[in-house]
Amino acid sequence: MTMGTNTDFAVSVTELLQTLSTFGAEQDGGVTRLLYSKPWSEAQTYLSEKMKEAGLEVRCDKVGNLFGRLPGRKTETGVILTGSHIDTVRSGGIYDGAYGIAAALTAVRHLKDTYGPPRRPLEVVSFCEEEGSRFPLAYWGSGSITGAYAAEDADGIRDAQGVTLREAMEAAGFGRPDQPDSKRTDLSAFVEAHIEQGVMLERTGDKIGIVETIAGQRRYVVTLTGETNHAGTTPMPMRKDAMSGAAEMIMMLERAALKAGDPLVATVGRLRPVPNIPNVIAGLVTFTVDIRHTSETLLTGFTDAVLCTFQSIAKRRGLTIDIRTALQARPTPMDTVLTGRLERICTDRNVPYRRMMSGAGHDGQMFVPICSTAMLFVPSRDGVSHSPDEYTAPEDLAVGVSVLMEMLYELAYEEQMP
Repeated sequence: MTMGTNTDFAVSVTELLQTLSTFGAEQDGGVTRLLYSKPWSEAQTYLSEKMKEAGLEVRCDKVGNLFGRLPGRKTETGVILTGSHIDTVRSGGIYDGAYGIAAALTAVRHLKDTYGPPRRPLEVVSFCEEEGSRFPLAYWGSGSITGAYAAEDADGIRDAQGVTLREAMEAAGFGRPDQPDSKRTDLSAFVEAHIEQGVMLERTGDKIGIVETIAGQRRYVVTLTGETNHAGTTPMPMRKDAMSGAAEMIMMLERAALKAGDPLVATVGRLRPVPNIPNVIAGLVTFTVDIRHTSETLLTGFTDAVLCTFQSIAKRRGLTIDIRTALQARPTPMDTVLTGRLERICTDRNVPYRRMMSGAGHDGQMFVPICSTAMLFVPSRDGVSHSPDEYTAPEDLAVGVSVLMEMLYELAYEEQMP
């Protein structure tokens, strides 16, 4: 196939990313683009216009996923889907998620301009949500497409301000009966390009990471209830201090994770005490727990032991504990045929690569049960992500576009699927 120049790809992707970074820009250089917020809507509108400029047929589904379609010219069905998510964490970087969309749009536009219509339909997607930053769930976009979530799931989930997912969705113009259902049954393959969010590629000098497995994740929201009381007049033995209980649990989690060793990781990312006043004992504390491992057996065993210990700590301290599951994602292997194709593409083009696992979760894992799925990584400087300091060099972004484009050409333009 005829390849575009990496310089052209670097310019195209960088311009897209820089413009997207203006939607939700923070003073610290980061980007906050939460699901169904004004910056989120502005970013999706911008991408919609760019898809139209590229000659794609544009539509949104009921939850706000955005698609740009290049129809197929033959009778073959089975859509080849590529893209990533448009939402960010709070004050995140400009590459996470957005790169996969920019790379997909750049690749598909070049394929269309060079080869015309494909044999099979080719679509670029900007998933409405992946991060779980506004609401206590993740993969709302891809999960709605793959059937992991149903419409009624939007009713019982609230953000920190008490707004339900359905209320936010309808306020942003989605969730209407006349809009297309999100669940898809016409997909043959999904390919996602993403920044690594780790240091492996940078340290080894490889330009492409071919993901073999995405680690499993368990996320929980733990709520401890004790007694709010005066900090100066309540004797220490008589306290039911929810904050102290949370502190003991958090330290126990860290010790257990260190003992378990790599590749297990465990994180408490959010802590909310009530009333959060210096001279008042916290009577209520909520915190999140994120645990990941590539083995389902070891992940389950570790998680069960930790939650059991949480219960024991709460009982000993006279606290009431509530543990709500926010996410259960099994370790997910990518399609071996597609990963083999990525490896051959890199070898044929002398692109240094390595097969690797992903410790971070991605939309790609949601598609494994319904279609062939592959993921490729490009390097991240110093492994930094979910931060304003997130950075990938333009030339590395361009290599990712080239490899993605050749994979899409093989899947959408050639005679046979794998």
